[in-house]
Amino acid sequence: MHTGRLDARLRSRTRRRARVAASSSDHDAGFDITPEFERFSQRDDVFSRSRRDDALRDEAADRFYSTYRRPLADWRAAKGYRQLDYAFRNATWHVADVFAEMYEDDDRRDGFLDPLSMLREGADERLDCGSPSDASTMVKHAATAMGADLVGITAYDERWTYTNRFSAATGGVKPNPLPPETSSVIVIGQAMDERLIDTAPSALSGAATGMGYSQDAVVLLALAQFLRNLGYTAIPSMNDTALAIPYAIQAGLGEYGKHGLVITPEFGTSVRFGRVFTDLPLGHDRPIRFGVEEMCQICDACSRGCPSKAIPNGAPTTERFNESNIAGIRKWTIDGEKCFGYWSKINSDCSVCVRVCPYTRDYTLRRNRAWLRLADSRLRKLALRLHERSSRGGRVQVDEWWPT
Repeated sequence: MHTGRLDARLRSRTRRRARVAASSSDHDAGFDITPEFERFSQRDDVFSRSRRDDALRDEAADRFYSTYRRPLADWRAAKGYRQLDYAFRNATWHVADVFAEMYEDDDRRDGFLDPLSMLREGADERLDCGSPSDASTMVKHAATAMGADLVGITAYDERWTYTNRFSAATGGVKPNPLPPETSSVIVIGQAMDERLIDTAPSALSGAATGMGYSQDAVVLLALAQFLRNLGYTAIPSMNDTALAIPYAIQAGLGEYGKHGLVITPEFGTSVRFGRVFTDLPLGHDRPIRFGVEEMCQICDACSRGCPSKAIPNGAPTTERFNESNIAGIRKWTIDGEKCFGYWSKINSDCSVCVRVCPYTRDYTLRRNRAWLRLADSRLRKLALRLHERSSRGGRVQVDEWWPT
């Protein structure tokens, strides 16, 4: 399976093939926002709740977090959960964790509860970067050179900014300031290793997530420092500050899937997203549509495959399972409490929904690019049958990943 980045020319061909919407309205992005919409507080995120809510915080949850700092030894005999597997997983998280833990004494978790802050002061004078279109071309070129697999740019949208941040020290909230001149959001995507994802659920598969976050941190910091060196404001953000999924969709990087994740035409669901908030005048990308919504309407792979039964198989609704779901958006919604409960049980993140999704495949291969075109056509039922008759999405034993 594909384990690295798509060639730049292939990325360009794949993205041109996706249908570009006429405008970047909520309708074109696939957002169905109702009058009951309310902005979301980071305190209600399921991971924040697992640190302060007795309904989620228990011995299993505490053990889940502790395993990222000290690999479990002989916890479970099953392959994929050995000290070897945890040791590798934790190593891939190391860069992201170094930043997250650097300022814990100051009630900060950079990249997860707070923006990344390891930045130097920038230039006093602003460089004229030309037209917004020219500036966007420059930024995308720089971000790709720094290691981003995908780059999209969209307008800043206050609706997706957290009303406040979660304070790990107090269990309460703290301010979530952004400069008032913030006008654009640069969204970067980092591909995850599909061969590792194929071992899900396992501690080993969590390494794909860890590498995604660690690579994300490096690229976001470098890109933000570049913009600061040009004289502009730049705030690098991973899981902090704002919701990532709406921005990735608005920036034209993919469509929303039934499993509550973004599906891209380059990497399917196997991708992590980060953002840089800036006041540099930039041209904005438009949402894309390439048949994901239509495919998800007839596919139930993630619902059937989810070990915790957290993904309903039905039409989009405004239903909220608990306070960790945002209010006032008609969409496919997952039960985060069930999902995180399973993560705690197995002492690692799950990723089964990513593994079984028909879109998670190696698009460097011509046959998979042909499948993507079929999926975005009236013959999508045939594309789904071809997927179901193949061996794709099956779990791979970890011994097939580790060399013998």
